[in-house]
Amino acid sequence: MKTSPTTEPEIAYVLKAFGRTSETFITNEIHLLENLGMKLTIFSIKKLESQRQHGVISRIVSPVNFLPEAEPVNTTGFLMWLCLTLPRFALVHLKLFSLRPLSYLLTLAEALRFCVRYRSRRFVPKKVFVKEFLQAGYIALQVLQSGTIRHLHAHFCHGATTVTMFASRLSGLPFSFTAHAKDIYLSELNPRDLLPLKMRRAEFVATCTGANHQHLKAFCPENTPLHTIYHGLDTSLFEPASTIGGDEQQVPLILSVGRIVEKKGFDYLLRACHLLRQQGREFKCLIVGGADKFSENIARLISELQLESVVTVQSSVTQEELKSIYQQATVFALPCLVTDNGDRDGIPNVMVEAMAMKLPVVSTDISGIPELVQSGVNGLLVPPKDETALAAAIAALLDDAGLRRQLGNAARTRVLQSFDSKRNTVFLKNLFAECLNAQTASATSAAKSEVAVR
Repeated sequence: MKTSPTTEPEIAYVLKAFGRTSETFITNEIHLLENLGMKLTIFSIKKLESQRQHGVISRIVSPVNFLPEAEPVNTTGFLMWLCLTLPRFALVHLKLFSLRPLSYLLTLAEALRFCVRYRSRRFVPKKVFVKEFLQAGYIALQVLQSGTIRHLHAHFCHGATTVTMFASRLSGLPFSFTAHAKDIYLSELNPRDLLPLKMRRAEFVATCTGANHQHLKAFCPENTPLHTIYHGLDTSLFEPASTIGGDEQQVPLILSVGRIVEKKGFDYLLRACHLLRQQGREFKCLIVGGADKFSENIARLISELQLESVVTVQSSVTQEELKSIYQQATVFALPCLVTDNGDRDGIPNVMVEAMAMKLPVVSTDISGIPELVQSGVNGLLVPPKDETALAAAIAALLDDAGLRRQLGNAARTRVLQSFDSKRNTVFLKNLFAECLNAQTASATSAAKSEVAVR
C-alpha cells in the first residue's frame, strides 16, 4: 500500500453495529474526533434496523461501510453456513489474496487454529472465527484500496476486536481497541488466552473505568500501553434547567434508564418500589430502556407485585428526548449488580447524564460506579441486590428537597471535573496521533535506508 506524503492519514473505526441506541458514547466519540480534525472511516459489521437515532449521528460526516451480511453460525451446519455466506465475500478474498498472498495464508491458518484452540466443546470447532476472518478480509481490502487509512481501532474487545486483529494482519496495519464491560468479564467471549493475545498485538488498549483497568492489568502483557479514558459527556447538551423539574411535581418521579438486562438491577428497583408503596408513599417510577433478555422477568414482576399503577416501562429514546425526561424526574435510581456469570456495568453513561442534569442519583458500590459517585457527597450508594437499602436511600431523597439539591449540584460539578467528553477525547486523539507519527517516522527511516543501500 502506498500513501502520498501529502495525504492526511485516516483511522478506521470497526464497530459491531454503527448507531446502536445504547452506545451513544461511541457515536459521540466519533463526532468529537471529527471536530478535533481527525479523518475517520467507519466499518459496521452489522446494519441495524428500526433503531432510534440520536441527533449526533446526523452530524457525523465520516463514511460508513456496512459489511455484507453473514449468516448466523449456529443456525445451520458448517458446510451449509459456508455455502450461504462465502459467496458474499468470495470476490473480496480473491482480490485480497492476490495483493498479499503470504499474509492471507498466515491469517487464514491462524483463524482455523483459533477454531480448534478456543472451541467450547471438545470435538466441535468454534466456527465464529471463520466468519470473523471473512469479515476481516472485507475490511482489509477496503483499507488497502483506500491508500489513506493507516490505523485500525475497534470498540469492545470480543468479536469486533477479533475481526480487527485479523484485518490488521491481513493489511499489515497496526490496531488498537477499547474494552468496556461484559467483553472484559465474560470468559466465553475471549476464551483462554485470547484477550492477552489481543492486548499483546495491539498498539494500545483503552478502557472506560479504573476498575476495568485494574482487572485488565492483572493479565496485560508487560509492554502493552493500557489507558483509562472515561467516556465523557457533552455537558452542553445535558445542561440542567434553572430549577429541578422533580421539585415542582406533586407526585415524585423515580427515573431509571438502561437496556432491560439483569445487570441493571431493575428487579431490585421494583422490589424497592413495592416497599416504598407499603410505607404509604405516593410516587411514580419510569423505566426507560430497550427490550432485551430480561424484559419478560420485569413484566412478570410488575404484575406479581401489583405495581401496574405505579411503574411504567418505556422503550428506548434518543438523547434529545431523554433530556426532557431527566428534567421531569425527582430521583434517578440504577441499582447495578454483578451477575452470576461475571457480567457488570462499568460506569453507566445514563448515570453521568443524570448527574450532569443535577439529578440526585442512587446506585450501588460495584465496578467503576464509585469512581463517579461518592456516597453522601454527590449521590448515594447502597450494596447491590439489597432492595431494603435501596428503598431507604430513595426515601431519604424523596423526603428531603434540600438533600436533593445539595447532591444534585455536587453531581454536576463531578461530571464537569472528570467526565467532559471534549477533554477526554483529546487524550484518545493524542494516542492515535502518536501511532500515526510512529508509522511516519518508521516509513521515513526505511526510505532513507533504501536510498543509502542504493
